Amino acid sequence: MKVQDLAKEIGKNVKEFIRFLSEMGVKTKSGSTRLDDTIVAEIRALFKGETPQDKGKVASFSWDAPTIKIQQLISESKVLIGDLMRVALTKGLLVNVNSEIPLDIARELVAGFNVTIESSAIETRSTLKDSMNEIKAGEVANDSAALITRPPVITIMGHVDHGKTLLLDTIRQTNVVEGEAGGITQHIGAYQVEIHGRKLTFLDTPGHAAFTALRARGAQVTDIVILVVAADEGIRPQTVEAIDHARAANVPILVAINKMDKPEANPEKVKQELSVHDLLAEDWGGTTVMLPISAKKREGIKELLEMIVLMADMQDLKASLTLPAKAVVIESHLSRQRGPVATVLIKSGTLRVGDHFVIDGDYGKVRAMHNDLGKDIAEATPGAPVEILGISSVPSPGSILEVMKEEREAKKIAEQRKIALNSNKHRAMSLESLSQHITEGNLKPLNLVVKADVNGSLEAIVASVNELKTGNVHLQIIHYATGDVNENDVMLAIASQAIVICFNVGVNAEARRLADNEAVSIRHYRIIYEILDDINKSIKGLYTPEYEEVKTGVIEVRQLFKFSKVGVIAGSYVTEGKVQRNSIAVITRAGTDIYKGKIASLKRFKEDVKEVVQGFECGVVMDAFPNLQEKDIITVFTTQEKHNS
Repeated sequence: MKVQDLAKEIGKNVKEFIRFLSEMGVKTKSGSTRLDDTIVAEIRALFKGETPQDKGKVASFSWDAPTIKIQQLISESKVLIGDLMRVALTKGLLVNVNSEIPLDIARELVAGFNVTIESSAIETRSTLKDSMNEIKAGEVANDSAALITRPPVITIMGHVDHGKTLLLDTIRQTNVVEGEAGGITQHIGAYQVEIHGRKLTFLDTPGHAAFTALRARGAQVTDIVILVVAADEGIRPQTVEAIDHARAANVPILVAINKMDKPEANPEKVKQELSVHDLLAEDWGGTTVMLPISAKKREGIKELLEMIVLMADMQDLKASLTLPAKAVVIESHLSRQRGPVATVLIKSGTLRVGDHFVIDGDYGKVRAMHNDLGKDIAEATPGAPVEILGISSVPSPGSILEVMKEEREAKKIAEQRKIALNSNKHRAMSLESLSQHITEGNLKPLNLVVKADVNGSLEAIVASVNELKTGNVHLQIIHYATGDVNENDVMLAIASQAIVICFNVGVNAEARRLADNEAVSIRHYRIIYEILDDINKSIKGLYTPEYEEVKTGVIEVRQLFKFSKVGVIAGSYVTEGKVQRNSIAVITRAGTDIYKGKIASLKRFKEDVKEVVQGFECGVVMDAFPNLQEKDIITVFTTQEKHNS
């Protein structure tokens, strides 16, 4: 039975149903994927309304925000994902782990497990019907009188020089020539065109980096990805990356085979190359729509736009006009004349001038609003990209704007979120955390990004990982390629909660900096079986990491200074590497180690500093060791997880 047929049978939206299946560990590529009879029977049973038995245990946790994600609810309540999803289904609520629901609905879902949620947050009473009408920043899953068909949001992706920018420009120019609504405003970051009375919203920041950066913040913005492939060149490395990024986001792909005006154009070769990556053209018996176009000659553009409308109709994109507005920040900057400015995409509700809102830990009031033509407007409806003024600080792309009823409510929620943002930093996936979750009975998917030195090694790793028996843990390689780990690899790992596996390759500086900031786990290996062994241990709940001390620097004590408040400060010189405050240090005197402890204080002149590098002087205070002497050698270490080699 096909996915789309089963979705229709149980009365659910195909897109959300595919996402639900993915969260339940059932791999599907599109609505045309055929499901095993056993799976069909299990899904039908789930939707018949079976409710799990009361587990008899009493538990509670505190949550001081008006909404909570399903993933967070599972983690805090310790309820198994399958049980929680089953309860949600019996109440007619189709959600996935990234869905955000009101706190009172969350209480209702876990009540049968004797779990209570304590909160001091301002709550707006909701109904299950409200929650069904709004999934993740405004996407909805059922029909209602207050719902409208919203414009689809399209992102164009592909390899450099394959015609992404030219295609965007051609669509703009076509729209203006035909005298239809829409406009060209380069700085707003998104624009709308109209075809046969239907509006289409295009993100003006094409490319998988921007696409995934939004996902990394939890914002699923795009409804359709147009993959541009040059007919004379075929697929290239960035084409493959774009496919993997779109697939990880579970977004339908429409292939535009560009540059058909060139004499060496070979669309059949393109289709063959794409089939290797599980994108099979409709005329080859597959389900992926592939259209020949020439952005330069403006050929095939009309057919492309019409196909976008058709794909949008299949997804049945709905949004509410009456709920408090929610929007996603697409771009932002600081203007000298106007202050913080943000381009937002309305996901649900109607945003109006004068509305009070919250973005992350800040609040504000819409003082002015401009559409993609640069015109002042009083209100904006779902699917519209608009530029707004009245923000207290520059928000990050992917942040969610939520309208509140009054300024007092916006202030209080902003304060609560600021505290939550400081205490609940990004929780990255690692083999250790996965193992711990499995031991606690909380199954989590394991996504991998694999980079290797050569294709032979890469193919062997991918084949070996795919053969692993993972039980109830859903394991998926979301991207694999040769070469060093780059920033795009880490960004994809952030967005997909993935672990990066490196086999005989390095990590470039930008990727390392991003990984450190976002706590992304990057693991290095030189032997394939060690990769498989670590994954096996992790999915069995048996993985425990080994740690080692790595030398980072050497200091020579040259002069001692005594101060009544801090004790002895060792005037020192960094002879090798670097020294950081709170590092582990071993003091050596006359060739013998005499003390091991932490560096309590590090100074440059009179200022406290975090780090001093080779060739500079510094002042060092050791923790609980006042007996430093001149010519003592201090070797500095950091503790890190042991890499396999």
